[in-house]
Amino acid sequence: MATAQQLNTQFGIGGQLSFHEDASGLVVAKINNTQASASLCLQGAHLMSWKPKSQSVPVVWLSRDAKLAAGKSIRGGAPVCWPWFGAHAAEASFPGHGYARTVPWRVVETGSDPDGATRLTLRLEESEKTRAQWPHACTLDLTVVVGEALRMELTTENTGTSDFVIGEALHTYFQIGDIGAVRVNGLSGCGYWDKVGGSSFRKQAGDISFSGETDRVYINTPAECVIEDDKLKRRIRVTKSGSLSTVVWTPWVEKATKMGDMGQPDGWREMVCVESANAIENVVAISAGTMHTLIVEYRAESM
Repeated sequence: MATAQQLNTQFGIGGQLSFHEDASGLVVAKINNTQASASLCLQGAHLMSWKPKSQSVPVVWLSRDAKLAAGKSIRGGAPVCWPWFGAHAAEASFPGHGYARTVPWRVVETGSDPDGATRLTLRLEESEKTRAQWPHACTLDLTVVVGEALRMELTTENTGTSDFVIGEALHTYFQIGDIGAVRVNGLSGCGYWDKVGGSSFRKQAGDISFSGETDRVYINTPAECVIEDDKLKRRIRVTKSGSLSTVVWTPWVEKATKMGDMGQPDGWREMVCVESANAIENVVAISAGTMHTLIVEYRAESM
């Protein structure tokens, strides 16, 4: 893997983008331009933070107890779930939500957009271990564009001669004032799989509000979602394409306590996940020689 110094020489952008080695030994990209600041760990291509300059509070939440460690996922930010979402269909020993969020990625391109946003593209590094879990010829790229809006593009290209099927998600944690004072709209009328206490199929009526553990996979929906935050008096818009599932998740107190890295005692109250995904019946078949891109864009605005 390239060192932070090598990456700065090849890909750094003076005053906008630099690479630093964390105490854990992992390399983190730090972005600070006229529109926003952000950080991204090269392990997992894991966006850890994003704060537009127009906002006094970050939009992407990172647990105050988050730890960076080789081979471990980071609590918060926007983990990349790929090439399956949830548990593996056949191998219980394989990691939940796939391996993409815990393996090295390499920088392939950086740049400044005409509007002042900063662009960074990373590619997942294959290894014997990843090929043992995913024996398909493909490339996986993530492009992150950091500005007043945050845009993420996850592209899977099938470079082999046979078709395959993927599940995926950008498992984004959003910073909110309090979980009891937010609503998520845009999904009224959608069917969803309720994963709390088993798995049952239900239909959403009206906005989503929260009074306990919530883990839902909304299916067959390309809709924009909006997080309405009464305490912070702002809206977060989640606009997507190439995605037909939306996952809405909050662990609530009992599960958050068991996790141990949610920012005890009440860090879980200051986050909610609204994930753009392709899961369950919305998994994606990618034919040989073709590609699929999941795109999501986030914007924050005052209420």
